[in-house]
Amino acid sequence: MKMSHEQFQQQIATAATLAKAQASRPLELAVVLPTLNERGNIAPMVERLEKALGPSGWEAVFVDDNSHDGTAEEARRIGQTDPRIRVIQRIGRRGLASAAIEGMCATAAPFVAVMDADHQHDPALLSDMLQAVKSGDYDLAYASRFAVGGNADGLSSKGRETGSRVANALARKLTGTELTDAMSGFFLLRTEQLRQQAPKLSGIGFKIMLDILATAQPRLKVKEFPLKFAERLSGESKLDNGVVVDFVAGLIDRYLGRWIPVRFALFGMVGGLGVFVHMAVLAVLYWPEEIGFGWAQAIATMVAMTFNFWLNNLLTYRDKKLGGANDMFWGWLKFCGACAVGAFANVAVATVLNDQGLVWWAAALVGVAIASVWNYALSSKFVWGRFR
Repeated sequence: MKMSHEQFQQQIATAATLAKAQASRPLELAVVLPTLNERGNIAPMVERLEKALGPSGWEAVFVDDNSHDGTAEEARRIGQTDPRIRVIQRIGRRGLASAAIEGMCATAAPFVAVMDADHQHDPALLSDMLQAVKSGDYDLAYASRFAVGGNADGLSSKGRETGSRVANALARKLTGTELTDAMSGFFLLRTEQLRQQAPKLSGIGFKIMLDILATAQPRLKVKEFPLKFAERLSGESKLDNGVVVDFVAGLIDRYLGRWIPVRFALFGMVGGLGVFVHMAVLAVLYWPEEIGFGWAQAIATMVAMTFNFWLNNLLTYRDKKLGGANDMFWGWLKFCGACAVGAFANVAVATVLNDQGLVWWAAALVGVAIASVWNYALSSKFVWGRFR
């Protein structure tokens, strides 16, 4: 719809008023909001942020994972007349934790908060959270669904609530900090603290606050605020039922991350389960007088590869998960192709090493290791990577 001259002048006046108000109060707080297909949430969230924080002294950084519903375009539309609104549109990258890290590192504000844009988190808590950290008594403030006075009514299922509680109990052992909601995605800290820790953060899948608390030295002093977790206004959930998987990823990165990448460890765990699936299918199908070993082995191989593809898509690459019949089919086809090449390399290398005198079991292990690295590299690049 064509904008009238009066409407254009009004927008210019609004922008001037906002700029003047902002100039009267220096930038103090950046609110980072990772988004995925949440166009309908953007304008109402900006209104709620202004109501909670006032007309100036803050900015909202929407970090969008290239949503197909025009989320980034909607944020830009608002940003044209509201200088407090910024957008980071990520191409070829996905994931809640990495989006939060990018957004927090992209601001000049001395304090930074992370929250959801789907209205399940209440921005009215931001002022009190900011004052708690500004006081110097606390290093990080966060909103807890399970603190006295809070609730988790907005969780999509009892399973997710139970998963969160289990992960919370385990996370307390990881961080050494008493938390009622270690998987919270709503927190605030000094930006300088975040930038110091950024090189140590994994950025993979699991909750970013847990990562920050687990890697901080010395331990951070934490203040919690009760959160009434609301229903999502619109858009897609950026999380799924894998909160316990998030925690496992955190453990791997915490204790093995300097030697083994988190994704590779998860990829290897899935591969191990695939071996059991392969052997179980082979045991069921192989009847010498009914079906030969070759056919039984081929069917078991295809079933195991399909199982591995499905579980890797669900867990290992859950922040880059393929969706839709077309993407799933082509992803499965590429995964099978990568595994076929890896299997050939496995057999070839193991055979050569054995022929040269290496004991059979050692040769076999070297072949498996080479195939695993090969499969992981190709799958990460061509199945769940940019060129899928």
